[in-house]
Amino acid sequence: MSEPPPRPAPPTPHAPPLAETAAPPAQAAVGAGAVRGCATPTHDLAIIGGGPAGLGAALEARRLGLRVVVLEREAEAGGIPRHCGHPPFGLREFGLPLTGPAYARRLVAATRAAGAEIRTHTAVVAIEPGPRLVLATPHGVDAVDARRVLIATGVRETTRAGRLIGGTKPGGVMNTATLQGLVYLNRQRPFVRPIIVGTELVAFSAILTLRHAGIRPLAMVEPTAHVTARWPSALLPRLLGIPLWRGTELVAIEGTERVTGVTLRSASGTRHVATDGVVLTGGFRPEATLVRQSHLTLDPATGGPEIDQFGRTCDPAIFAAGNMLHPVETAGWCHREGRAIAARIAESLAGALPPPEPALRLRPADGVLYAVPQRIVPDARTTGAIQLRAAAPVRGRVVVRTSASVRGPAVDTVPERRILMPLATIPPDAAGEAEIAIEPDGRHR
Repeated sequence: MSEPPPRPAPPTPHAPPLAETAAPPAQAAVGAGAVRGCATPTHDLAIIGGGPAGLGAALEARRLGLRVVVLEREAEAGGIPRHCGHPPFGLREFGLPLTGPAYARRLVAATRAAGAEIRTHTAVVAIEPGPRLVLATPHGVDAVDARRVLIATGVRETTRAGRLIGGTKPGGVMNTATLQGLVYLNRQRPFVRPIIVGTELVAFSAILTLRHAGIRPLAMVEPTAHVTARWPSALLPRLLGIPLWRGTELVAIEGTERVTGVTLRSASGTRHVATDGVVLTGGFRPEATLVRQSHLTLDPATGGPEIDQFGRTCDPAIFAAGNMLHPVETAGWCHREGRAIAARIAESLAGALPPPEPALRLRPADGVLYAVPQRIVPDARTTGAIQLRAAAPVRGRVVVRTSASVRGPAVDTVPERRILMPLATIPPDAAGEAEIAIEPDGRHR
């Protein structure tokens, strides 16, 4: 996802490849049919996922002198930005407004120049204690043993089935990521007059993608009364003459081989609209299949792994970063978070992180959909923040209910918008369990 223009920052210095680690690591061959690998870690850090968070972590880890391998299941690294052919990407990282593919190429080039190994066509199929990663590659099953692992597998948009939309199942229904792949990678025009469902930031990215392909959307449809993305995103459809129907829900899709129409429901009733396509945007869910199948603790609120403020999961050798923790943030945010978590991983390898227990465990309560991190370990450092989302539009104040109530920031927000509560507001010796909630101030939003 792209983001609003921030102030440009100077290019990040990259550490030169370390002579003793520049060569690809050797792996011990074992008998036919067995998983290749070795008990002695061949890397300091193995990163699952070559998107902005994973590549940001690889860059920082190399700057700190770690031996790094990035495991990417696609043919190219770079993540979702590879499919987003519009700017602005990379203002903070490179000081230039780039298209998504240009941003992804620069990230990959910088990571390789820093000395990190990137293995494409390499899917991680299991995370095991050790840690050990079991891989599926074009050459068969393999394995990587590393001193630390970072999971950065990102998110997926909710599918039609996940949204429980009725009607028939014709062609011409897709998520934004599929649309962008068809338009920017395959040079296709999948429809002529589709509707766009949702108003998260990615929905406006879908408008730009359609415009690139010469496709004019029929309308945007938003089930609530509010546009989810921050202002001035809502100006884009108005400037382009695209109707934005708030308080309108898509209840059925019609057609046999192709979409021929949809049924919409609003306060004024139900109506049929002729269209030849549907773009389902947002509704992001973490890509956490590996976590669910592993020994790691899953947070039911986010759908991603449970972590502490260092990005550390319940296995102290395995960390996580990026959108799988907090669906969903911009590419630049994930890149910076990846770098920050990589610095914590380097501290972990040096034995400089506090033990994972005791910890204060946060449980989302009144008005809070989720909070990350879920565990806060006592530590002298007070930087960083708890990130949370509201469950519904609300005006009020964030509170953490420990033995005493800790007051956080005042909020005037809607779901899907980031709320930050500084970690410094939490008592340094807090432990046990606590609720994090939003107490309304009585004003309607």
